[in-house]
Amino acid sequence: MAATDLHALLRSLRVWSPETTELRPFDPSSAPEDPLTLFTAWFADAVAAGQPEPHTVSLATSDEEGRADVRIVMLHGADRDGWSFASHLTSRKGHHLSARPYAALAFYWPVLGRQVRLRGPVTAAPSEEGQADLHARSTGALAAALTGRQSGLLASLEELREASEAAWERARADPAAPSPTWTLYRLRPQEAEFFQGDPERRHVRLRYVGEDDGSWRKQLLWP
Repeated sequence: MAATDLHALLRSLRVWSPETTELRPFDPSSAPEDPLTLFTAWFADAVAAGQPEPHTVSLATSDEEGRADVRIVMLHGADRDGWSFASHLTSRKGHHLSARPYAALAFYWPVLGRQVRLRGPVTAAPSEEGQADLHARSTGALAAALTGRQSGLLASLEELREASEAAWERARADPAAPSPTWTLYRLRPQEAEFFQGDPERRHVRLRYVGEDDGSWRKQLLWP
């Protein structure tokens, strides 16, 4: 088989091999009353099971004309205020969220055959919270933020190298250096779905739907 034969490669692959995946039973009747509690438990399970980079998540946004876009970002936290991630206000996702402050997140943890999907409005945290979040991270994260111009056109890799080296130097010299456009965003879910894979393809899908009084209604979905 040629390495570039895409269709043959796809046919050769398997999903949730028993050697790498543990499909655990999931009883939705015993699920907690709110999605944050279940998410926290599932996230801890993914970490304990050795899922690489369980904090990475697909973020879907749309532009002013409704055209969808998606990329991988890092989860910065999850609490009663929402699921948080960060980016530059001037990035493509930042422009999208300014125009249409609504997004979706999708976590996939194949080591357990689990997905978590969230949809809801997005708000920007106060600037001081965004800066505090940035400065609590690594020197590399600060250097990347200080490099700036995310999603802008780049003339050459040499231009990037020079800007990055200057940003690294500043980050090491001043760990509290501000990045004015760096923004912490919070998605407050109106819907949250938990998917547990099943070896017999009887996958369990549990959806939480937010009510006006702050409570959650649970629903089962066909796989």
